[in-house]
Amino acid sequence: MHALVAFGANLPFEGEPPSETLKHAFKALAKEGLSPLAVSRLFATPAYPAGAGPDYVNAAAVLDCGPELDLASILARLHAVEARFGRERQQRWGMRTLDIDLLAAGDSVLPDAETQDSWRHLDAAAQASRAPDRLILPHPRLQDRAFVLVPLADVAPDWVHPRLGLTVLQMLAALPAADRDAVKPL
Repeated sequence: MHALVAFGANLPFEGEPPSETLKHAFKALAKEGLSPLAVSRLFATPAYPAGAGPDYVNAAAVLDCGPELDLASILARLHAVEARFGRERQQRWGMRTLDIDLLAAGDSVLPDAETQDSWRHLDAAAQASRAPDRLILPHPRLQDRAFVLVPLADVAPDWVHPRLGLTVLQMLAALPAADRDAVKPL
């Protein structure tokens, strides 16, 4: 199975800047049996939401998860790598040493189309205050975020969102130019 993942960091870890944390995280994933098939460039992006802390370094990757891993195991391994790099889940959309989001696994829709659609259509206030209690795939916010789509376009430009029927490049083109332009290669 191939999985699409997004990386972000805006706090140093053990004295190293976020860009180095991301590079180390790519290697750590391979040790967890999640081999990166393609890794994007690193990008500097404004903190989200605006004013939430220092700017971020973001990236994306396509991972080969092998045939034996289920999605729960993949997510557990991503969380293990986050923890290894000091991730603490204290505040939604808060500052962090490392964030790894499972964006998609092929054309899987979890837990079902209705639930995915519901989370994808949440208004901004609900997005900021609510977190799902189970895995939602594709990630319900990926189509809205340039800091995810710009790096993802490096590694999976033709991946099609199974609920929207749009490629990564089409979703990216639909975002405001200012959002796309704010994501700068390092």
